[in-house]
Amino acid sequence: MTSAAPRRALCPGSYDPVTVGHVDVVRRAAGLFDEVVVAVLHNPAKQGTFAVEERIGFIEAQVGDLPGVRVEAFADRLLVDVCTEVGASAILKGLRGGTDYDYELPMARMNAHLTGIETVFLPGDPALAHVSSSLVKEVARFGGDITGLVSDEVRDALLERQGGR
Repeated sequence: MTSAAPRRALCPGSYDPVTVGHVDVVRRAAGLFDEVVVAVLHNPAKQGTFAVEERIGFIEAQVGDLPGVRVEAFADRLLVDVCTEVGASAILKGLRGGTDYDYELPMARMNAHLTGIETVFLPGDPALAHVSSSLVKEVARFGGDITGLVSDEVRDALLERQGGR
């Protein structure tokens, strides 16, 4: 008897920084797939708030307890090529609402056109629909309270990075 290949999903993003919404999606994806590769995508020509290694550490601290979940970094390549490299059968994207869907759908269709890989959209927790990395950084930059939007470790590192506000 032969065993089927594991159902492996790639969950891509910049994760700069990882939010509670990201963690929610990865945790739920871990229950749907045999393996989830959290792909930290980055452009070495762009300066992020956190170094790639820091982002990986933050993510691992929050989902490292999940069997079948691993975190890896990838740079300067097509997402479908990353999927091929890791053997993913699906791309998994969390959606906060209609705007995310409108943004993600053309990319999903292009990825399917290029390689046939399907994108699975996982609705985010409605209670987290307002949480995004860019908004978290903006609120922190102007002294707002980001407690509960990111882990305490990420919050503290972001505030320190932004001058101790």
